Amino acid sequence: MTTNDTLNTVNEFTNKTVERMTSLGELNVRIFEKMSARQMDAMSLYMEHAMRMMKLATESKGYNEFFKGQVEATKELSERVLAEGKTSMQAVSDVRDDYRTWIEKSMADVSADLRKSVPAA
Repeated sequence: MTTNDTLNTVNEFTNKTVERMTSLGELNVRIFEKMSARQMDAMSLYMEHAMRMMKLATESKGYNEFFKGQVEATKELSERVLAEGKTSMQAVSDVRDDYRTWIEKSMADVSADLRKSVPAA
């Protein structure tokens, strides 16, 4: 193997490594956007609950109506938080799968590149 061949191999390997790191960066951005959206959904849920509680506090005709409204609102919030939790767990599972796929593909590419660059014995 000549010096030129070695430099070409190193250059090709470096370019492919940069491509892999770029794809990892893009994957990270997509995951950040997905997880940020999940957090915003959760915050919206709590903001809606707070607004409902404020409205209930100002419009209730008495303590019993206020208390019943609080119980109902809290029950509904709990159910929605549980549903959001399940959705978030699925999102985290998807993230794990995305990373696993990226790693498996990257390692397969690296292995193939290394096999090509090592001369046969």
